[in-house]
Amino acid sequence: VRVVESGGGLVQPGGSLRLSCAASGFTFSRYRMSWYRQAPGKERELVAAITSAGGSTNYADSVKGRFTISRDNAKNTVYLQMNSLKPEDTAVYYCYAHWGTNNHWGQGTQVTVSS
Repeated sequence: VRVVESGGGLVQPGGSLRLSCAASGFTFSRYRMSWYRQAPGKERELVAAITSAGGSTNYADSVKGRFTISRDNAKNTVYLQMNSLKPEDTAVYYCYAHWGTNNHWGQGTQVTVSS
């Protein structure tokens, strides 16, 4: 099983990034996929989630209207489009796959928003 995030980096406030999470070793289309983030000294928090077929999404209040989660089950990949980034979005972003009692975490990708 592999869950691998990519696309993080340094961006100026107001900028955009798109994170990708490529999964393998399990039946991706069965899994609810989520993005979490953890800033230094803070607990890991849910950013966005999408159901297995992509029909429903939910977002943390802090990112609503700025972030969009999507998935491509043919490519076993979930995305997080992040626009209008703020310094408070700085964190390690993790991809999480969940189905019943099965769950898998990625290793995380650093996003830093700074001028």
